[in-house]
Amino acid sequence: MILFRYLLLALLSFSLFACGPVKDFTDQISERIVGQDPIDPPVALKEFKAKLNPKILWSLKLEGSESFEFYPGIIGEEAYAASSDGSLAKVNLKSGKAIWQIKTGEKLSGGVGVGVNEITVGTSTGLLVAYDLNGKLLWKARLSSQILSAPTIHEGLVIVRTSDNLIHGVNVKDGLKKWTFSRVGPSLSLRSSVGVVASDGVIYAGFPGGKLAAIREDNGSLLWEITVAQPKGVTEIERASDVTSSPVIDGLNIYTVAYQGKIAAVDRVNARTLWSRDISSYTGINIDGARIYLSHTGGAVYSLAIESGKTYWRQGDLLNRKLTTPLGMGDYVAVGDLEGYIHILDKETGAFLGRIQLDEEPVMRRMVEFETGKFLAQTRNGGLYAIAIQ
Repeated sequence: MILFRYLLLALLSFSLFACGPVKDFTDQISERIVGQDPIDPPVALKEFKAKLNPKILWSLKLEGSESFEFYPGIIGEEAYAASSDGSLAKVNLKSGKAIWQIKTGEKLSGGVGVGVNEITVGTSTGLLVAYDLNGKLLWKARLSSQILSAPTIHEGLVIVRTSDNLIHGVNVKDGLKKWTFSRVGPSLSLRSSVGVVASDGVIYAGFPGGKLAAIREDNGSLLWEITVAQPKGVTEIERASDVTSSPVIDGLNIYTVAYQGKIAAVDRVNARTLWSRDISSYTGINIDGARIYLSHTGGAVYSLAIESGKTYWRQGDLLNRKLTTPLGMGDYVAVGDLEGYIHILDKETGAFLGRIQLDEEPVMRRMVEFETGKFLAQTRNGGLYAIAIQ
């Protein structure tokens, strides 16, 4: 029975890129089940002597309960947040008051992407939608399939990834598509909200099969592609080694991690792997200073040296708690879990310093710092929270 349950959940963790009823059924199951319950129960939280008392500065309730990933975007002193029921809000960061809140009329599945004068969101039907900073609709663009990640606005383009692993470059002014990048991948891949990053005229994106690609921003052509994690195993499921989180740029290097694969540092100029380690992560990495923070697929939090990948510390008391990407903030590291807890760890040792529960729903995978020691977190049921480390 346990083996059957394991295999069932593992199979449901994948999206089959097929047509017709099979795809529809797979999408429905993955949207409602995958990402909700771990195969193994989460470890019970241990008591500790708190040295810090994280505080909720304010909260705002948006609606939504689907297993889509959202995180707020920040422009100046305002945050922009969305949820799956179609809510989109502009919030004052200091007071938590909604400056405006609208119903888009769409089932949102990806967002929020922020630019200088516009914000963008994606829908479960493949619409890319842009608004100005006052909530006025600018344009809508139809893309190839469901949008699961926040669009990236850079150098006059909205760069957005669709669930069929195509990357589209769309003019930010009028919504006209300029180019589409595609590549041949494995027939079976993980359903994820992986996005892209852009810098110096180049777009970087991870793909199924442990691939990292560099794409020209002006025309969508491939500059280079390397393998950062080699698929292993016999079955398609065992061989899944997808890059399921956005790469992170630091100077001339780019860092990426794959599920059931490796974390790797790559020279952006020469497309050369500088170092790699066998650490699997589904939610991705964060860089703060000279340290890399990541959550292992099983629930351990790692602090690694950026120049070598050497382990500074490993916090293993959060196993099976489906952790977010850790957020490094000076002397502290914050990480959320599936029961709505935010854990504050010591940067030097990984020891627990403080803990707070936002609500009882999972914390979305990415949290955003907006001031020193202050950050935003969004939960699965649409809760948006501003937290201060004290």
